[in-house]
Amino acid sequence: MKANLSDYINKYKEIIQTEYNQHIQELDIPEQLKKSMLYSLDAGGKRLRPVLLIASYEGYGKNNVDKVLSSAIALEMIHTYSLIHDDLPAMDDDDYRRGMPTNHKVFDEATAILAGDALLTYSFELIANDPLLNDKEKVNIIQMLASCSGPKGMVGGQILDMEAEDKPVSLEEMEQIHALKTGELLKFAIHTGAYLGEATNEQLLHLKEFSHYLGLIFQVQDDILDVTGEQEKLGKPVGSDTGNMKSTYPKLLGIDGAIKQKEIYVEKAKQALAGAGAADSNLRALTDYFSNRDH
Repeated sequence: MKANLSDYINKYKEIIQTEYNQHIQELDIPEQLKKSMLYSLDAGGKRLRPVLLIASYEGYGKNNVDKVLSSAIALEMIHTYSLIHDDLPAMDDDDYRRGMPTNHKVFDEATAILAGDALLTYSFELIANDPLLNDKEKVNIIQMLASCSGPKGMVGGQILDMEAEDKPVSLEEMEQIHALKTGELLKFAIHTGAYLGEATNEQLLHLKEFSHYLGLIFQVQDDILDVTGEQEKLGKPVGSDTGNMKSTYPKLLGIDGAIKQKEIYVEKAKQALAGAGAADSNLRALTDYFSNRDH
């Protein structure tokens, strides 16, 4: 990763963390719920989704990032809620996330469920109350976030992923699962940043294609790391997907085949990014980062 990209990610990672901590600390809510919400938000994480949103906004010449902060924070809260629920015994039954005990292990299952519910619902309240967004922008962003995170998006992808456990799936079925489970929140990040950056409708169409391939890149690399990665960096046991009988790219294509498929997605993502007029933005560097990350 280039030093300037590393600085870029770290800069906005710190801003995002400061902002969501301030918002939640100010909430007049039961203390146990607040602790559970903050525990999972603070349990590491690279904040790549909100960073993508900001990079997409800046890619169209905008630099007042305050305009997109509530959307970026809401996105990170939605992502975190999904991880809390994914780790529950009824789902993946994981004991560790990012090298730390999962939420339901530290608190209890009921509190973990409610913390996830709270992060989900509060994310929409944040956007609705943002004084820097006009009413049209609020409606469009809330509608997009609901669609990308709900039954037509992330939640739908999660159930398809569960149904695919311990049975053969085709490459097309695998792509459908991960385009929903992983790709939809990335689509929200990229679309919302560009929308608030006043990208044209044609540019937004190219970015939709870009985000589709970026989600697949992210998932292929995730699957590869589950086989070849280091537990200390991953923050979870290597081979956990195999243990959970997940359908993965290496299981379907082999390691070499998964790497080749990832390279195809990278090329298609960069072509779409060029069509969106953002080939020189940080989105291109982030594409390479998604493809080559080690955790």
